[in-house]
Amino acid sequence: MAERFALPDGDSVIGEFGQARAEHQDTLLDIARHNGLGYNEIRLANEHVDTWLPGDGQEVVLPKRYILPATPREGLVLNIPEMRLYHYTSSEDGEPGVVTYPLGVGRQGWSTPYETTTVTAKVADPAWYPPESIREEHAAEGDPLPSVVPAGPDNPLGAFAMRLGLPSYLIHGTNRPWGVGMRVSHGCIRLYPEHIEALFEEVEVGTVVRIINQPFKIGMKDEVLYLEVHPHLQEDKDQFANAYSQIVSRVLARIGPDTRFEVDWELAREVTEAAQGVPIAIGMRLPEVQATRAATVNPRRDLPLAAAGGAGRN
Repeated sequence: MAERFALPDGDSVIGEFGQARAEHQDTLLDIARHNGLGYNEIRLANEHVDTWLPGDGQEVVLPKRYILPATPREGLVLNIPEMRLYHYTSSEDGEPGVVTYPLGVGRQGWSTPYETTTVTAKVADPAWYPPESIREEHAAEGDPLPSVVPAGPDNPLGAFAMRLGLPSYLIHGTNRPWGVGMRVSHGCIRLYPEHIEALFEEVEVGTVVRIINQPFKIGMKDEVLYLEVHPHLQEDKDQFANAYSQIVSRVLARIGPDTRFEVDWELAREVTEAAQGVPIAIGMRLPEVQATRAATVNPRRDLPLAAAGGAGRN
């Protein structure tokens, strides 16, 4: 289930939070896939729910609200720490829109590069030619690979693949859908089988692809300011060691000199430290210039994760 959203005019927050009720046979991975979510994002939003045995009747938060990445709204945007793809497209009547899908991305040591490239080819039922480095890795683990893996259920590329202008990197399906929303690949981008099939039909050769590193995003909707923070990749810990300072700078740049804006900086720090990967309202533009401290915004009224224990520290 991947949803198409109308592209907001001037705003940058799409979607809504939801809830699902687990049945006795469900795992969180089952619920995630059925609702177009990946493993990591559903785990972060449901930290107190057992991954493998949520329990019959257990309420599960569906974190299906997103801040659009700070990029041009065109083509494909792959935000690696978020493990999510955004496809900017148009509806049948020409209205701009966006579809978003969860991703499996490169594990540590096999990171997906941050580049702007294009889709250079589309291949149905692809064969897989494992690079020598991957064959050596598998051989060392006692799991030797052939020089070519033909199309079929044993092919890790799944039924569809799109080649990029980056040598050896693909956007493809998978025969192991549980890995979507995790760092499991050798740098390629994995989608659920049903999602790659839909994307394969919609994306044309030549489509621009932006692979980005935005663990935190700042957005606006209806005069309310939102902050969304994801765990950064382990290898980027130095780059984001002062994440809160970076977020403060970006929030101030976003609101500019508008003195009518009130920001709950304590909440912004809590959201940064919690890094639950969901948009949280941290401020808003007040209706009157003189309404400052007497009418300070209370963004906690809009916390979406009340059912999952809130966004702050426990």
